[in-house]
Amino acid sequence: MKKTLSAFSRFASSWTGTIIIVLFLIFFVAQSFVIPSGSMKRTQLIGDFLFAKKFSYGIPVPHIPWIEQAIFPSLLDPDGNGHLIEGPRPQREEIVIFRNPQTPKIHFVKRCVAVGGDEILYANEKLLIHFHEGDAYIKEHYPKEKIRSLRGKLWVENPYMEKYPGIQYAPEGIDIFQGLLRLYTYNKDIDMVPVYVDDLDVPTYEILGKGMNALYAKVEADHFYMIGDNRDNSNDSRFWGAVPYKLIVGKPWLIYMSLETRSYESVLDGDNNGGGKDNEGLKRLCGDIAIDSEACEEIWNNRRFSVRWGRIGRRIDSIQLEAPIE
Repeated sequence: MKKTLSAFSRFASSWTGTIIIVLFLIFFVAQSFVIPSGSMKRTQLIGDFLFAKKFSYGIPVPHIPWIEQAIFPSLLDPDGNGHLIEGPRPQREEIVIFRNPQTPKIHFVKRCVAVGGDEILYANEKLLIHFHEGDAYIKEHYPKEKIRSLRGKLWVENPYMEKYPGIQYAPEGIDIFQGLLRLYTYNKDIDMVPVYVDDLDVPTYEILGKGMNALYAKVEADHFYMIGDNRDNSNDSRFWGAVPYKLIVGKPWLIYMSLETRSYESVLDGDNNGGGKDNEGLKRLCGDIAIDSEACEEIWNNRRFSVRWGRIGRRIDSIQLEAPIE
């Protein structure tokens, strides 16, 4: 035993051994990611560095870091399901790291809001889900005040917000619902279809000569509908569809560093894609001072490049159950 441990110690201390051990950990155990957008605030903030558990949903086919090229995909993944070893599928409510269906080399992190067979209605400030288990399941698992009877079946409105206080639905002047309607009007591909739903207390819009007040989608089998907690600032399944199991990577686990690096201009106005905008954060920081003033800019710049000490070492599973923290 001592000889084995001694040999392993020598191997691990060599450059070759170090590289092999690090790659093994990245491929099969844990991988580091950084949060680039505000779509999951405040469970996850821009500048959060986190470890993800790679084995939560099976063992994904290893990819070479940085270039994200799969290693021997035809040999290691003959069934084309993206995993060396299949595992449990993502469940509703779980936060999942996955590869974007449009650009698989890019990782996204969102909440799984629906699974195969579920139906979704998305309307102005409302996310309603009919779970495929049926009306009896919905009545058993959700309070009456969250249940709506629409289109001859029961739906749960915003089913996860009360359970997870870390969810921060904070629109910043971007109306994604109307944006999706416009994309549909201009024959652009989106995953949801405009519909009119009776008794749904939301505004109605004219689309191609018809009144529409919601968007509808049904999730395919072994697919998972991923939507950011901060829905009006999230590029997600509403645009490019449910995520197949083969693109599922793992589950975020632990925040090991959190840095505030955004510029004042980004927080005030957003970047070219509307990301990073956080006027509510500026209001909390600057108090009674106008957020578009030089005084508020100075306060922000004094805080920029600071470490969010209260987030370091926190597990995602626990932080989402608490009141939002910076």
